[in-house]
Amino acid sequence: MKMAENTASKHHQIHALDFSAIAPPPGGSKCFDDDGRLKRTGTVWTASAHIITAVIGSGVLSLAWATAQLGWIAGPTVLFLFSFVTYYTSCLLASCYRTGDPNTGMRNYTYMEAVRANLGGFKVKICGAIQYMNLFGVAIGYTIAASISMMAIKRSNCFHEHKSQGKELCKVSSNPYMIMFGAAEIIFSQIPDFDQISWLSIVAAVMSFTYSSIGLTLGIVKVAETGKIRGSLTGISIGTVTQTQKIWRSFQALGDIAFAYSYSLILIEIQDTIKSPPSESKTMKKATLISVIVTTLFYMLCGCMGYAAFGDLAPGNLLTGFGFYNPFWLLDIANAAIVIHLVGAYQVYCQPLFAFVEKNATTIFPKSKFITQDIEIPLPGFKPYKLNLFRLTWRTAFVILTTIISMLMPFFNDVVGILGAFGFWPLTVYFPVEMYIVQKKIPKWSTRWLCLQMLSLACLIISIAAAAGSFAGVVLDLKVYKLFKTSY
Repeated sequence: MKMAENTASKHHQIHALDFSAIAPPPGGSKCFDDDGRLKRTGTVWTASAHIITAVIGSGVLSLAWATAQLGWIAGPTVLFLFSFVTYYTSCLLASCYRTGDPNTGMRNYTYMEAVRANLGGFKVKICGAIQYMNLFGVAIGYTIAASISMMAIKRSNCFHEHKSQGKELCKVSSNPYMIMFGAAEIIFSQIPDFDQISWLSIVAAVMSFTYSSIGLTLGIVKVAETGKIRGSLTGISIGTVTQTQKIWRSFQALGDIAFAYSYSLILIEIQDTIKSPPSESKTMKKATLISVIVTTLFYMLCGCMGYAAFGDLAPGNLLTGFGFYNPFWLLDIANAAIVIHLVGAYQVYCQPLFAFVEKNATTIFPKSKFITQDIEIPLPGFKPYKLNLFRLTWRTAFVILTTIISMLMPFFNDVVGILGAFGFWPLTVYFPVEMYIVQKKIPKWSTRWLCLQMLSLACLIISIAAAAGSFAGVVLDLKVYKLFKTSY
């Protein structure tokens, strides 16, 4: 998701230019597309790269744990089913990039615009609320994930220095690391147009593949070392957990897998970078197929090799599970890569939320100097920095709030499961299905309409089950949790 926010913002800047004097002919010209914007240059390969970069994030680290809850049969099966649903609904969503004719219809530049053009009314507000709540939740999830990785580096090095005293000496509190991460985000959040830092997506992509590949390699090495493929056909055994815990954990695993596949929110933005002909929807469907196949193979390998290495004891975050194994320096590199990736990813996810609040504040209070006035601060060798007091106050308050919530509820797997459950059905299934029905004028109660509604209902049930499992996980964790005293 990292890249697409950049792409979307760039398009909004281009949109602000005045093309009225150019008046391109219908169908565009050599330099401009049919909407008066500069000619798009994206291909099936660039779109695939954007999606893969967006999808393969920190969600991959919880897949070994999710596979362990479900077992060797249900685990890979659920991974495959989620990939199929994601691919199918993404194709439906790709058809909604243009309203009306797929070649000449009006373009929708964002997910929200597509919902507004096809469904309108109250559903746009619901979509916006879910979208921004999801982004808020991601900020919390990323703060927790970053602190876990920073602690893993500290514990790993401590353990190798004090082997004789064992693991007890190396217990670490998560709070200082969450505060450190929050402090870094307060500084980065003051950059008004983070999308202009072009290297961000490249760094995010490299870091994602770095830590995912290290996790996969260590899983393979551990299996080769022990000569055993751990795990069972039905997942974590009764005894290790109770019957009730097993049910809740299985539901939570569905949420973790759903979170790992979520990228619908930025699909339209990615599609808006693609050149035509052929039509953008055709190219996007090919790109979706390629990227979902690559992602699913990668997820299958990470999830299955992690489960094969650890069996019932597969950790919630794959890399922290290797914390006391050699080569510990390799794990430090992987965990450092996660932190670097999450510092940037946090900003990319939060920028749309920042922009939304600031735009509305300017609309409501257009004469307020606190909100609208920029103070120029000279920087030697650089352009003057434009300090906005409202931006400084609101963004700092936002980061502090997400950091405090993370410290209050530092349960990585539960938060990932809640986010996956909360966002999967409405954003990946419901809105794409409803928009497609309107776009293609599918008659009510026809076979196709019934099949689409059954798909939507099935995914709703899965989302409710996943949410219930994740909330149950939070309740169980809270029973043994002391406020602001979490240590690993």
